[in-house]
Amino acid sequence: MKGKIGPARDVVEEADVGVRLATQIIPKRESFKHLGSVIQESGDIDDDVTHRIGVAWMKWRLASRVLCDKKIPSRLKGKFYRVVVRPALLYGGEYWLVKNAHVQKMHVAEMRMLR
Repeated sequence: MKGKIGPARDVVEEADVGVRLATQIIPKRESFKHLGSVIQESGDIDDDVTHRIGVAWMKWRLASRVLCDKKIPSRLKGKFYRVVVRPALLYGGEYWLVKNAHVQKMHVAEMRMLR
């Protein structure tokens, strides 16, 4: 059995398709946050890497009383950093298609925290 192809007016461009939930139309966006990660329409991870670095800096600031205290041994500070700050930096990174620029950017942020 052969199907007929409808007229050209039936073809809808992807950009014209809107998402409707009940009576509300949800607008299309370039990027959005989902489960703590920033998802971009293009599939790039630039915004997500920048967001994760910002989150790691927030964790660093919250933990700075412990990490900058001279009475606490360096070994304990290192363990604390690996348990608190580094997971915030790498959260959601399992699925990233990483470029050298992303690795360098995260490395620079981590080195600045550890100084």
